Amino acid sequence: MTAKSQIYAISGPIIKIAGPTEFSMQEMVYVGDDQLIGEIIGITDEETTIQVYEETAGLTPGEWVYGTDLPMKVQLGPGLLNNIYDGIERPLKEIEKQSGYFIKRGVNVKSLNTDKKWPIKMKVSVGEHVRGGSIIAEVDETAAITHKVMVPPNTIGEVIEVVPDGDYSIEDPLIKIKQFDGTITPIKAYQEWPIRTPRPVAERYESNIPLLTGQRIIDSVFPIAKGGTAAIPGGFGTGKTTMQHQIAKYADADIIVYIGCGERGNEMTEVLEDFSKLIDPRTNAPLMERTVLIANTSNMPVAAREASIYTGLTIAEYYRDMGYDVAIMADSTSRWAEALRELSGRLEEMPAEEGFPAYLASRIATFYERAGFMHNLNNSEGSVSIIGAVSPQGGDFSEPVTQNTKRFVRCFWGLDSNLAHSRHYPAVSWMNSYSQYVNDLSDWYNKNISEDFVANRAEMVALLHEEDQLMEVVKLIGSDVLPDHQKLVLQTAKVLRLGFLQQSSFHNIDAAVPMKKQAKMLEVILYLHHRAKSLVQWGMPMTYIAKSPIFNHVINMKFDVENDDDEKFQEYFDEIDAFYEKAMEENG
Repeated sequence: MTAKSQIYAISGPIIKIAGPTEFSMQEMVYVGDDQLIGEIIGITDEETTIQVYEETAGLTPGEWVYGTDLPMKVQLGPGLLNNIYDGIERPLKEIEKQSGYFIKRGVNVKSLNTDKKWPIKMKVSVGEHVRGGSIIAEVDETAAITHKVMVPPNTIGEVIEVVPDGDYSIEDPLIKIKQFDGTITPIKAYQEWPIRTPRPVAERYESNIPLLTGQRIIDSVFPIAKGGTAAIPGGFGTGKTTMQHQIAKYADADIIVYIGCGERGNEMTEVLEDFSKLIDPRTNAPLMERTVLIANTSNMPVAAREASIYTGLTIAEYYRDMGYDVAIMADSTSRWAEALRELSGRLEEMPAEEGFPAYLASRIATFYERAGFMHNLNNSEGSVSIIGAVSPQGGDFSEPVTQNTKRFVRCFWGLDSNLAHSRHYPAVSWMNSYSQYVNDLSDWYNKNISEDFVANRAEMVALLHEEDQLMEVVKLIGSDVLPDHQKLVLQTAKVLRLGFLQQSSFHNIDAAVPMKKQAKMLEVILYLHHRAKSLVQWGMPMTYIAKSPIFNHVINMKFDVENDDDEKFQEYFDEIDAFYEKAMEENG
């Protein structure tokens, strides 16, 4: 610890020191006799402002604040996976051992286990030149993930000493580097990084590979790319958390970082219990083996809630630098914005719309900007995809957090309370949602799925939008007045809604569906539509066509066809052809 000064004012998590100080902006400090963790957020020649990440009850003016000359940072190394942290990267399991079920103020727990020995395999030798991002060793962090020990950014030089393969703690030096200025720098199995500073990369790529989730409403209708951004806004009970669970479990991401930001304690408990029970479909091992959970409930200090977002981002970027695809689930960014609002009020800043600070938009932009598909410093490729849940009060999508989020994300999966109440899950509204990645991903779909897929998707969306327009007429004067070709649109849209868009998260086949099966399902539904449309054009009444059991059979296709049984779809094409030929014979 370096400089120290005395507290003169306390307002919740905001602490002020009078007069000029030796502290620097964004410096981490220890506040009061209990050594509460804080961060410098404002400096003038008259006062210094600190936000404290712990409960300040009992703190009094006159207590000392101690500086560290270091920014607010996190430890990054083996042991992050299969762990649960609070908003400032304190492991909750270790805190429980020290202080029981309630977190005591000033509890000092190391983020990573410094005593555990890891089996480390060295990847460099004496005489090699290394630089920031270079992989010097590997360790099997879990059964699912190999942790790659890297040289910290902004470090470059010649390896002059290397330990042999063996078991080492994260505090043991693995190599020593002689930098160009002659400095000898030991490199350990972990590094530290400021949470508010993005980790450097060599290049940002275009996002043109989809992040497949197994959810048809996402993969086929509103896709997200690896390194992309998405928002899931929805009112209470519309299924935001369940949707994030499904994505976390089935998405083709290597690492999951789940940030519980300001959610109710009982909901966060449910998340922690659910994640500990989830089985990874890839390895049949617990999903936690490739997951980091950050839990910051609504009764925890709001300053730590604000920091939890950046803590999760930094951890995600660290694994991205190893060449992994990382998906961040932030639940919810609305609670984070509310923390910003409360801190802004304590700082007596001029409020903007609905009391949120004027810099709300820039903070949201900074958060989502750290997503991307990157060429890393070590020439590997990795991505950070951010999926943020938004909880607008009363389901009002016109409120500031939702509107500002829409400006900076390219996927918007708006949840509809009417769909949720009718038990249509995922309750993503196909009228209010969008994805701007469709054109970017079209080449990938053409090469890996089908050359017809993008056109089929466009036709499906057009049918659903036409149905929405027709339903306005039906509500006024009924469906009997519609011509047969429009009745067919309603019939096909029903098949799309029930047989394609609706998906059961508890069904062993339908919970997650591979992309090729999704494309085949859509192809079958549209083939049925085209055949029925031909019959209508020949003058066949829609009342006759709608009586056929083929429509219900196609709806149940999602349960009847195994995920790896592509040949089964030929039976549906043959059955549709048989239906068409029979109808032509009977009405010829």
